[in-house]
Amino acid sequence: MHKVEGSRRMNSNQDSIQGLERALVDLRQHNFFRMHDSLWRLAFFSLIKGLASGLGWVLGATILVYLLTIILSQIEFIPILGEWASRLIEQIEQFER
Repeated sequence: MHKVEGSRRMNSNQDSIQGLERALVDLRQHNFFRMHDSLWRLAFFSLIKGLASGLGWVLGATILVYLLTIILSQIEFIPILGEWASRLIEQIEQFER
């Protein structure tokens, strides 16, 4: 009876080890590890990631300033903000020409 349990335990351990080996092979083939294999590939992907991030920041800030300018231009009854917003709008319109 002990030999049967030992044999089953050994097969179970071997199955576990084979499963781990398959998992490691699959993980090694994952895109993240393939990308970091080469220094040039890593630099290229980092450059693309940085450009996309910078573009996102610029577009987001542009949209935010545009919306803020529109909102402030509607608030002309507050003397300081209304005057500041109208000067800002005039400068933006002059810049567009």
